[in-house]
Amino acid sequence: MSDETPDSLIPYDEIVQEALRAVVGRVLGEIEGSGGELPGNHHFYITFKTAAPGVSIPSHLRERFPDEMTIVLQNKFWDLSVGDEAFSVGLSFNQLPAKLTIPFAAITGFVDPAVDFGLQFQASVPDMAPEPHDNAENDSSGQDGGAPGADDGSNVVTVDFGRKK
Repeated sequence: MSDETPDSLIPYDEIVQEALRAVVGRVLGEIEGSGGELPGNHHFYITFKTAAPGVSIPSHLRERFPDEMTIVLQNKFWDLSVGDEAFSVGLSFNQLPAKLTIPFAAITGFVDPAVDFGLQFQASVPDMAPEPHDNAENDSSGQDGGAPGADDGSNVVTVDFGRKK
């Protein structure tokens, strides 16, 4: 019997990533179904790859955030529309309205600080390592503008399957 674990022929990591991204879709779908009203103190920080296929954001935002961007869904958002593969939402950035379309595959993080819940995803766009970036400043409620870190005691689920070779 060998001590080495064989490489899986089943892409478990991809299946789990897809399932966890479906959690984000379901949560946003429930918000859409309630008329766009967030219950209680819930609000979301959603981080995504701006250059991922299917991402549609205004050019001035793509220039400012060429790799990754975090948006806040809290007080001022509109026209939330959730599909099977992506969602779109209206937000304002420095008082300028913008419509964003974000495929679930482009999402790298989802945090609801009201209940210390978070999900982090592996980038599904090859060769796109995350780089430091500014906060999106999409006219949030004036709170801290950044998503809580993984070391703040929150319930962040990180999925990272290492392959033994």
